[in-house]
Amino acid sequence: MIDLHVHSTYSDGTFSTKELVDYAIEKGLNAFALTDHDTVAGLKEIIEYSERLRSEGKNAPRVIPGIELSTDYNGSEVHVVGLFIDYESKAFKDYIDNFVKSRLDRNLEMCKKLSDAGFDVKYEDLLNEFPGAVITRAHVANHMQRKGYVKSKQEAFERYIGNYGPYYVPRKLVTPKLAIELILKSGGVPILAHPILYHLSKNNLDKLVCELKQAGLMGIEAVYSTYTAADERDIRKLAEKYHLLLSGGSDFHGANKEKIDLGVGYGKLYVPDEFLEKIENANCKLLFTDMDRTLLKDDCTISSDLKKAFDEMSKKHHKLILTSGRPLPGITERIEALGLNYPETYVVSFNGGLIYDYSQKKALFERKLNRDIIKKVEALCKEEGVYVHSYTDSEIVTLKDGEELAFYRSRINMPYKVVKSLYSTLKNGAYKLQIISLNDREKLDKLQEKIMSAFGNEVDTVFSSTKYLEVLPKGVSKGEAVKKLSYMLSVPIDRTFAAGDEDNDISMIKAAGTGVAVSNATPAVKDAADIITKNDNEHDGLLEIVNEYFL
Repeated sequence: MIDLHVHSTYSDGTFSTKELVDYAIEKGLNAFALTDHDTVAGLKEIIEYSERLRSEGKNAPRVIPGIELSTDYNGSEVHVVGLFIDYESKAFKDYIDNFVKSRLDRNLEMCKKLSDAGFDVKYEDLLNEFPGAVITRAHVANHMQRKGYVKSKQEAFERYIGNYGPYYVPRKLVTPKLAIELILKSGGVPILAHPILYHLSKNNLDKLVCELKQAGLMGIEAVYSTYTAADERDIRKLAEKYHLLLSGGSDFHGANKEKIDLGVGYGKLYVPDEFLEKIENANCKLLFTDMDRTLLKDDCTISSDLKKAFDEMSKKHHKLILTSGRPLPGITERIEALGLNYPETYVVSFNGGLIYDYSQKKALFERKLNRDIIKKVEALCKEEGVYVHSYTDSEIVTLKDGEELAFYRSRINMPYKVVKSLYSTLKNGAYKLQIISLNDREKLDKLQEKIMSAFGNEVDTVFSSTKYLEVLPKGVSKGEAVKKLSYMLSVPIDRTFAAGDEDNDISMIKAAGTGVAVSNATPAVKDAADIITKNDNEHDGLLEIVNEYFL
């Protein structure tokens, strides 16, 4: 059992960090996240305390470093939780410093308003009463109750300091998009907190989630103390629609929310451990890499050093995505031969026509050329006397068995079948058409012009080498695949790397957060890249990137 939304006395909770860990042990929690409002002040001590207990052999829970940022969305307050944040990063420290100042200004103004109205509420007294706490309205309410001005904290909010009370002072809030950006910069996972509490219509909540997903939102609280079963179903549907991670928590505040208990909320809350596992696994980087002459040496192998680096990269939950013009069998064969079958390995095949989850053995996305365009391009290739082939799920289908096919199969060792017509054979369409000229690039250039002039509204073309011209469905590219898979895996594009050497790699190099050209890449690829490796594919150019950014 876990709880990914918990507060301490460093914001508006009533349990100290030590008391939280001790209580979590009592409750049998495996892990919980400290997510104090707009402060990270308690993280260092709570993590150190929990780790010390575990080193002593005690069954202390793991503490996840987090924060809950208050933001403004069209005049309404929306909260964004950040998990696994680097709370000592400069970005966070600068933000917290600025926010502490704005909070202080707000508290001073609120105390002045109350004092002017005859209430003996001084900011200095609040500091003395709640030493070490980040003063919030909850502390003001407690102070007023202790002084006898109100009978309960709820009365203080309803009559005086609530959002519509006469002594309410609004906070200076950031936008949800800025909060997400801050969390991402600190290496964390941004999660939309308790969306049901914002009382938005379904359409407006959908709009909010859509906007925040585009900004880099990675998760949403699907399990929460006050949710009904219908609420949870609705949020899970939103999560599925926008490929968001599921999170959940009690929003435990101790005595400030008396009926909400740690880990169980009102008694029936249950946040499964797999939520945390998936969030942690998604807090990663993605490496999209072309295969031939980028990942692979010229003999289609990789060095032992690069293999070891990939092993370590996988242990850190980073993901390797093999991205190629090759057909799927030509990629999976290399995965098995090179031992790259990690728990989460993905494949982009046919230059983006197929996105495949290798671990689950299922297609995540696919788009094919229709038979009509296959017929037209096939006829044009026959007219120009240029070799063309395509693929079924298991074999190459070709119009002739010649030197072009032999050259192609020297690297892509797939079975083949000679047919009279690609159009007649490919009843379900094709991911791509492969046009080959071994000695005449000019012929391919001219053919590309004709294809795009005649069928440019239906297809895209790209060179994967000087000898290979590929015809793809319109809108299909490695770059689009980078965007799609990053979205599906809830990994922000800023955390993606794409490496390549040929023109068909340019779109993904531009689409990724960081584009990489190996030193043997074409000039156009190097111009598009952010980084050019010192070494080529024969001398572990890609290893430079793995060592620098993934280990």
